Amino acid sequence: MRAFFDTNVLVYRVDSREPDKREVAKRLFDQALAAGLAVLSTQTLQEFYNAATRKLGIPLAIARILAGEYSHAPVVTLSPTLILAAMDRHAAGQFSFRDALIVEAALAGGAEVLYTEDMQDGQTPDGLTIRNPFLNA
Repeated sequence: MRAFFDTNVLVYRVDSREPDKREVAKRLFDQALAAGLAVLSTQTLQEFYNAATRKLGIPLAIARILAGEYSHAPVVTLSPTLILAAMDRHAAGQFSFRDALIVEAALAGGAEVLYTEDMQDGQTPDGLTIRNPFLNA
């Protein structure tokens, strides 16, 4: 099953302060990446770099290497068409604009599941299932 990974999952994968979440994030992402089923977006890559350097204090060069490793997965580029679709989804009141961008990128990347802790677990916008992988972590 093709899976889109939100920024928080990428951050937890390298966050030693949250060992339970780190283990879950590492297992999910590494398995999906190895199977060729992980999907990211330009948004999640840039947000990861920002969070890793500012929130976790990871040195810039190391954060760059990690982002480079993440980019081995297919990466959906935030095109004007995708941004406009996210604006429509946001205007419909379903999601914040940031979350709408994530949903649109996941759909554009052909994902069946979106792993995030920032949205309601179990929602299914346009057939995409949102899952919080940390509910039991």
